[in-house]
Amino acid sequence: MSTANTEPTETAAQSLELDALIIGAGVAGLYQLHQLREQGLRVRAYDAADDVGGTWYWNRYPGARFDSEAYIYQYLFSEELYKNWSWSQRFPGQPEIERWMHYIADTLDLRRDIQLSTRITSAHYDELAAKWVVQTDRGETITTRFLVACSGMLSAPMSSMFEGQEDFDGQIFHTSRWPKEGADLDGKRVAVIGVGATGIQVIQTVAGKVEHLKVFIRTPQYALPMRNPTFDESDVEAYKSRFAELKETLPTTFSGFEYDFEHVWADLTPEQRDDVLEEIYENGSLKLWLASFGEMFYDEEVSEEISEFVRRKMRARLQDPHLCDLLIPTDYGFGTHRVPLETNYLEVYHRPNVEAVGVRNNPITRIVPEGIVMADGTLHEVDVIVMATGFDAGTGALTRIDIRGRGGRSLKDDWNRDIRTTMGLMVHGYPNMLTTGAPLAPSAALCNMTTCLQQQTEWIAECIRYMRAHDHTVIEPTLAGEDEWVAHHDETANATLVSKTDSWYNGANVPGKPRRVLSYIGGVGVYREKTLAAAAAGYKGFQLS
Repeated sequence: MSTANTEPTETAAQSLELDALIIGAGVAGLYQLHQLREQGLRVRAYDAADDVGGTWYWNRYPGARFDSEAYIYQYLFSEELYKNWSWSQRFPGQPEIERWMHYIADTLDLRRDIQLSTRITSAHYDELAAKWVVQTDRGETITTRFLVACSGMLSAPMSSMFEGQEDFDGQIFHTSRWPKEGADLDGKRVAVIGVGATGIQVIQTVAGKVEHLKVFIRTPQYALPMRNPTFDESDVEAYKSRFAELKETLPTTFSGFEYDFEHVWADLTPEQRDDVLEEIYENGSLKLWLASFGEMFYDEEVSEEISEFVRRKMRARLQDPHLCDLLIPTDYGFGTHRVPLETNYLEVYHRPNVEAVGVRNNPITRIVPEGIVMADGTLHEVDVIVMATGFDAGTGALTRIDIRGRGGRSLKDDWNRDIRTTMGLMVHGYPNMLTTGAPLAPSAALCNMTTCLQQQTEWIAECIRYMRAHDHTVIEPTLAGEDEWVAHHDETANATLVSKTDSWYNGANVPGKPRRVLSYIGGVGVYREKTLAAAAAGYKGFQLS
């Protein structure tokens, strides 16, 4: 297999001139590189990892896998590319997904324009030259007309969470920085902090291998069982035969998945509603969340009934009242947090070597050499601490880079005051900086990621093509255009229960982060129509020069 560049060339080390620089070599970055290179641009992608893959490079913790069906988590611009790769399961694990990312990079011959093991440290806009001046941690300076951020919506881990972490005598791993060589947990006393989607995957995977597992639980989750059959040849042929259908359908649904809301709560009797919920629950996917009853996002009574349906399912499996108190949510509605899929996760807590530790009323205060200390003074002695503590979602990947736009304004400072974008594609004050996975677009949280990232990178590629065809060198959202999008986003989000629920969806997990729902909740299909309409109107809401 060919490998991407990991060393800067002599020219690059001095100064490199590009038409477009892409930050990131994951799902968005690889496709963006392919599209811009097809236009004949001088384009290069940079990634801090030592191989391609983005999320699927960094998240190699035990149990990491898709919870989008594999056959929809794919690029749909090429039928040949789609059909020449075959998945082994409905929801494959990380090693297989990483191999798929390598297949994409190698088939499209992308590695020659990717520089790995390189972190972008700063990007400052030169107003006189109308270009970005970018610095890397290797001492390189790159000048580029367009700065394209494909840096991921969940790529800035919340890792320094507790006082004293550096004093711990054992090993501490954040799930998104799991060592490539793996970590030996067999026979050890292991703590997992956090029970979101990632924590659940780790917990259900390692419980049978470790000597003792302590799970520290603050916010319980509504978890749905995953049905994950292995694909045989006929299954693979069946999903490949649907390529044209999926290409047509996925960009138009609410969530970018193959299914969409088809039922109206008020039109059905209570018995019919239960039948629908039972049938969808047995599907073993995210369909109960993303394609059962849309009213659950707006109507508190509907939300409570669907939430209680899921609680009943969880109670039947847990049975133990103490575990039910710790592990079943009661203070927020189903679907207002990210919904995880699980495989025998709840049953893990019945194992004699697993202990559930509630931290809501007795929080972790510090890490000491021996382990974890609680507010009441209890010491939990462990050998390994797994931090499934989440991310500074949406904003963190870019605010951890020193990005400065017109007049030297700082993106970190701007977003620390107010998280704003124009359609999640650009930010007023930062000309020629185009973004994917940024706030105020579905890709920030509520989407089958490949659907939304393809949509955004295609919009960006077409925007750059349009500019070149019309002799424009600079594009920037107008303040009025951004105000209009933010107002529309907020009106849409604030009508939902998501906006009223503390979670990483609105930045509540990051101390001091401005409160705003990060993801556009109007639907993937609606978002696509609005972005394409703006482009068709000569990039309405943007100023070109």
